[in-house]
Amino acid sequence: MNFVFVSPNFPRRYYKWVEALRERGINVLGIGDSPTYDLHPRLKASLNEYYFLPDLGDFPKMKEAVAYYEKKYGPIDYIESDNEWWLEMDARLREAFGVKSGFQPSEMRQIKAKSAMKECFREGGAITIRYVLADGPKDLDKVLAFASEVGYPLFAKPDVGVGASDSFKLKDEASVRAFLKEELSETHIVEEFIDGSIVSFDGICDSKGDVAFMSSDHFPTPIADIVNEGVDYYYYNNPFELPMEDIDREAFKKVGQGVVKAFGIKKRFFHIEFFVLKEDKPGLAKKGDFVALECNMRPPGGYTPDLIDFGGSLSCYEIYADIVAYDENRQNMGLEKYYAFASHRLDRLSYAHSIEEIKAKYWDKLSMEGRYPAHMAAVMGDQFFYAKFKTIEEGLAFDSFVREKAQAK
Repeated sequence: MNFVFVSPNFPRRYYKWVEALRERGINVLGIGDSPTYDLHPRLKASLNEYYFLPDLGDFPKMKEAVAYYEKKYGPIDYIESDNEWWLEMDARLREAFGVKSGFQPSEMRQIKAKSAMKECFREGGAITIRYVLADGPKDLDKVLAFASEVGYPLFAKPDVGVGASDSFKLKDEASVRAFLKEELSETHIVEEFIDGSIVSFDGICDSKGDVAFMSSDHFPTPIADIVNEGVDYYYYNNPFELPMEDIDREAFKKVGQGVVKAFGIKKRFFHIEFFVLKEDKPGLAKKGDFVALECNMRPPGGYTPDLIDFGGSLSCYEIYADIVAYDENRQNMGLEKYYAFASHRLDRLSYAHSIEEIKAKYWDKLSMEGRYPAHMAAVMGDQFFYAKFKTIEEGLAFDSFVREKAQAK
């Protein structure tokens, strides 16, 4: 089996996907924009071959790279990046080389455009946030009429985009007028503002679209606040085998599985985000209900796959490789589960406890700690501490200790 892995060098810990695939006898053929000498040693050791290409957005050059592999190794079975930036490129390459194991270009809109996702969410049984699309001044009256229906504030972001960058909270008519004063650089989706925390339905499904593994990440601090206001924060992984304090676990599981089917996801990792309402939203849902945010056809960002592993006492990297190789989850799912916390600190803030104090106090709970690379620090924070606990309360106490601020002198 020949698996072309696009951008296996980013994020840095993606070598784990490659190792797991290679261990199952799969030829893993890399195409990346890092020079060979800059690859993680474990990535370099696990790839059958690596093709350096400075610009992964150059479709003719990408075709040349895949054609080289096809000529040398035979038909290509998979082309995957597990990276939001290259999902469309992956699809174009699959179409060009007749690779059926993955989304095709004709399916891109429903998995890239937030507005198009809503139909699949509704088909899967999820509540969806009301919205309108806007491109500039011509849409002012439409957006103002929408605001009169759902109330202020509104939230605007690119209809096709990654993360919370280039997003805006529109608090009143004046801010709407300012936002739409000139033509926007791209179509934005303008939604009613939801006061809630984000909870994700993460997992891996088989060739029939059945969920072979599921887990959940909980983000009490809105991602937009983290990006736009530069605050430190925490989030945690909550295996489905453990109680969930912020959401109806069984209802969430049912809707999550329904949404996976509705999107037609097969043999891949998914990261599907929902808002859990902190207060009633007339005409939409009640406090504690969950409403669909967006569906991402890749693993959760950063080092979250590792956090999932710590919480579940498993390897989601190996589960994915099992699905690719055998179309079933062959991992031991019966090991003890934990609430796995990720607490983050910012260099510009002063904290009450040193890194040494954190390590000394939680030496038996810490699973991983370190610093994010610069390209991730802008969103994730500078310093991270991952630890696992048997109760939510222990995890919250850990986060309080890690992020406690130093007293001003």
